[in-house]
Amino acid sequence: MPNNIHQTAIISKKAEISSNVTIGPFCSIGPNVKIEKDCLLLSHVNIQGDTTIGKKCEFYPFSVIGMNPQDLKYKGEKTKLKIGDKNVFREHCSIHIGTDNGGGVTNIGNDNLIMSGVHVAHDCKIGNNVILSHQVALAGHVEINDYAVLSAMVGVVQFRRIGSYSMVGGLCAVDSDILPFSMVTGNGGSRAFLDGVNIIGMRRRGFSKVEINEVQKIFDQIFSNNLTLQQRIEKLEKSESKVFNIINAFLRTPSKSGICFPFNNNE
Repeated sequence: MPNNIHQTAIISKKAEISSNVTIGPFCSIGPNVKIEKDCLLLSHVNIQGDTTIGKKCEFYPFSVIGMNPQDLKYKGEKTKLKIGDKNVFREHCSIHIGTDNGGGVTNIGNDNLIMSGVHVAHDCKIGNNVILSHQVALAGHVEINDYAVLSAMVGVVQFRRIGSYSMVGGLCAVDSDILPFSMVTGNGGSRAFLDGVNIIGMRRRGFSKVEINEVQKIFDQIFSNNLTLQQRIEKLEKSESKVFNIINAFLRTPSKSGICFPFNNNE
């Protein structure tokens, strides 16, 4: 099907626009942008930089995609933004290209919901089926794994990781890595702390009661003694289950900040 492009849209002749793409009033598309088929740009959308966008993505008014990073070390290097399929970018969100120091690419997977006012800084890696609620702010080099949910106004410090199937409550300040399957809160603007297992989230994603109980057992093993984190990891009871493998892989990935602890055991 032919594209539906409004007459007020400004599109570089060098941009690559696939079939059945709708580009609404006052949108601006730069020369190094590639948009796959069936995407929708409602109006006033600005997409620049070396940006590749997958199929069936939606961009709402005043979203700004692929701009230069807000990093004083950036001097115009050729870096990229890669966006997968079926992502939704709501009003006033901003997504930046990468930097040389961060591998050169900001990467967003598939089926993510990026709500209004969200900022995704340079070199972030967003997995699949992630929800970033209103006004979430990710500093550079943040990694968000699959099915994680960040509630409104969460701020994440650079180089932090958010594990799969975790839930971060509103107004949290995240300055350490969050284990998969975690429920994290912050008591209204304070530093994030572990508040238990994300039981509701796990149920919604089809995990069994046995698997939920196993996550609780693993958390108890990690947080119930005074050993170093490395010693805690080594003492974990080995398992071939899906939940153990997800948590174990996360723990064995080098961390720049340590992990998020319960409030009464925050280290």
